[in-house]
Amino acid sequence: MLENFPGLEAVTSLAAASVLIELTPGPNMTWLAMVSASEGRRPGFAAVGGAALGLGLVGLAAALGVAGLINSIPALYELLRWGGMAFLLFLAWDSWREAEAEIITMDRGMARYFRRGLITNLLNPKAALFFVAVIPAFIDPSRPVLAQTLWLSAVYVLIATLVHAVIVLAAGTFRPYLESPKRQQIIRRVFAVLLALVAVWFAVSSSR
Repeated sequence: MLENFPGLEAVTSLAAASVLIELTPGPNMTWLAMVSASEGRRPGFAAVGGAALGLGLVGLAAALGVAGLINSIPALYELLRWGGMAFLLFLAWDSWREAEAEIITMDRGMARYFRRGLITNLLNPKAALFFVAVIPAFIDPSRPVLAQTLWLSAVYVLIATLVHAVIVLAAGTFRPYLESPKRQQIIRRVFAVLLALVAVWFAVSSSR
């Protein structure tokens, strides 16, 4: 039974690498900070749940070979890359549009944020590339490969989710300072611009 589990060294090494990767500014960090700072921690945690499911599904697809297939077909990879950029730009536009509104309705339902977190990660080809290119480096070929891949993917998703939760907690501390509609409008505009810049960076950094 133990041969199905990756070694302790592989798990700890991957965990350390995952923390460093998740602390690098990117789409998840920017959007989660924006949601939590402007709308509160509950929507932020709903988005974290969606992001976790998205990463988990990508990891499962990678373990079953689907992500590798996407990575080997340039047209599919490019479709995901530009789709991800377009969705991030939509989120930026949506934030800017809501900043223009005189009254922002806060109770929109948590499913909205969960869904957006899910889509953002499903349309992220860099996440698929991580599972395809990085995870195999920590696998012991003398043990069952699929089982190790699934366990290591679960470790990465867990680490990523914990980092995302910390981002939500940290950004949420600024919520009391944003009760003023004017301040809320400013922070939404700032994050909208940042998210648009991240979308462009995402498209450039994921190009081949």
